[in-house]
Amino acid sequence: MNPAPITTSVFDLFKVGPGPSSSHTIGPMKAAFDFRQRLAQLSDDELQRTDAIHIQLYGSLSATGKGHGTDRAIVAGLLGWQPETSDPDELLRLLKDPTVTYPVQVRDRVFCVRPEHIYFNRKRYESPYANTMVLQLTGAQGVITEEEYYSIGGGFILRKGEPAESETSRSINLPYPYSSMNELKAQLKQNKLELAELMLANEMAVTGQSRKEINQRIDDSLEFMHKAVRRGLRHKGVLPGSIKLHRKAPVLYKQARGLAQSSDSFLIFLNAYCLAASEENAAGGIVVTAPTSGASGVIPGLTYLAKHHFHYDKTTLRNGMLAAAAVGFLVKHNASISGAEMGCMGEIGTASAMGAAFLTYAAGHKIDAVESAAEIGIEHHLGMTCDPIGGYVQIPCIERNAMGAVKAYNAFLLATSGTPSFQKISLDSVIKVMKATGRDMSTKYKETSEAGLALSATEC
Repeated sequence: MNPAPITTSVFDLFKVGPGPSSSHTIGPMKAAFDFRQRLAQLSDDELQRTDAIHIQLYGSLSATGKGHGTDRAIVAGLLGWQPETSDPDELLRLLKDPTVTYPVQVRDRVFCVRPEHIYFNRKRYESPYANTMVLQLTGAQGVITEEEYYSIGGGFILRKGEPAESETSRSINLPYPYSSMNELKAQLKQNKLELAELMLANEMAVTGQSRKEINQRIDDSLEFMHKAVRRGLRHKGVLPGSIKLHRKAPVLYKQARGLAQSSDSFLIFLNAYCLAASEENAAGGIVVTAPTSGASGVIPGLTYLAKHHFHYDKTTLRNGMLAAAAVGFLVKHNASISGAEMGCMGEIGTASAMGAAFLTYAAGHKIDAVESAAEIGIEHHLGMTCDPIGGYVQIPCIERNAMGAVKAYNAFLLATSGTPSFQKISLDSVIKVMKATGRDMSTKYKETSEAGLALSATEC
């Protein structure tokens, strides 16, 4: 049986929402919102026998959930907030005062949620995914109803009992189905298509939207990304959290402008743009997952550079974004973009590969060069651990966004400096290696803050 074709939407990969973590913030908020919707479907008799909502967190959601704001995100979702419309300042105010209760209304019943209703469980929980949350509605007789959710990276969630994308994708009639880079290249060759045209046609089938609507949404996603960059270039001071990390982006940007004629200014500008978006994410601001919030500085930084330094027009930027999405889809479909599953190679490694694909395709190169650039981007992130200090998406996460973008640019240069067909390792092969590496990696190095750089927290 052939693998199911990829039916993820571009706008599921590039989601708008509050930082600092798509797995720990956007995903849990969406799960809590879904749970709220399901409670509204209970009978009056069932609701009358209930008295409280309890949230059980496991895996990385438990280990680093406090630093990532998982508890705030869950409360927000239960209150009916959605990631794309949340006010980041209001979100940061949730749970500031432990004495405040939050009323969750389900028809004529009101359940008061407080911090003590959220449990950060450190015991092992048998689950198919590292980030698991169980939401329960309880009464005098115990649990009346519960739902188990998995946050699988990039703000994507699954509910226990629901089919995964791979099990439902066959029902969508894609004009150009593919599940690997080899299949994608075969579709392009057979149908004499450019990559952007194929991606647009599939996106229209997945979303039911027109070409014009999709192009506008891509423009909107880019604008959200670039707003994050611009905010980050302006905002100074210290980021939220116990680390007391000072923002660097405004200083770097000022330095780059002062060195405009220097050969170093290009790199300093790129670093400033990536740090700006990533620092906004760390502060809980509105960002775009690309493919995750933890990696939401790479693509924004590169696209901002392409727009303001290369002067690419809207069409070129859109086409580059579609090429980036193609690579992100392949990693998500055949490995994972979750730091809790793959370590940081799943987040920054994927973002770097997507960024390399963006640069290569936007510069006018064909699919072989795009594949080569993406492969190089992943290859040189293999085995990268996810070990945030204090559970915050700050150290080493923010600088890794800048480093991932620099690697993406170098991957673009390497892939386009020779003959792409001479590349010995295919993108499909390196994604398989990535998946195997993630499976072999100790859980201590996968977003739990139990090893690596996270252990230097006492020195900060």
